[in-house]
Amino acid sequence: MRKFLFILLTAIATLLFSFSFTKDPEKMSTDEEKLFKDINAYRKSLKLPEIPYSPKLTRVAQIHAKDLSDHPPTEKCNMHSWSGKTEGSACCYTSDHKNPECMWQKPRELAGYEEAGYEIAAMNTDPEVDWLKQWKGSPGHHQVIINQGIWKTMKWNAMGVGIRGGYAVVWFGILEDRGKPVR
Repeated sequence: MRKFLFILLTAIATLLFSFSFTKDPEKMSTDEEKLFKDINAYRKSLKLPEIPYSPKLTRVAQIHAKDLSDHPPTEKCNMHSWSGKTEGSACCYTSDHKNPECMWQKPRELAGYEEAGYEIAAMNTDPEVDWLKQWKGSPGHHQVIINQGIWKTMKWNAMGVGIRGGYAVVWFGILEDRGKPVR
């Protein structure tokens, strides 16, 4: 009887432990990896440091890309908004930038990233889209990627990428993240 209880308790503990911790960092698709590498290659060509991969910010980017794909933003709420119909709370990010905190706090809310995160997002239905080229053509997004304008003093130590259904999302953060994501 003791042996049976020991085996049963060990099995339960193992099961609970496996659900409590993620074993592997978030996996990026081939397209996501390409975009991640393209951004770093572009930064390197400008003599800027590469940005390390972040499993936590990748988790947030993938969730947000899926949310955008499944629940496209409205005219009032732009692509930095969240529907509240997938993971995470609803957030209407308006073009006047009056409530940026609702977006900046998503990495903390969804992945335990203990610092604000900053996002660039784009939509394009062309299967051969060059996301980086699209962002290079948008001054605000381009400045985030290459630390110019209001981003000049920021040192990106973490980056995550998500691409789903015609939406690409990249998150940047100042807090280094080489650990495993929180689910």
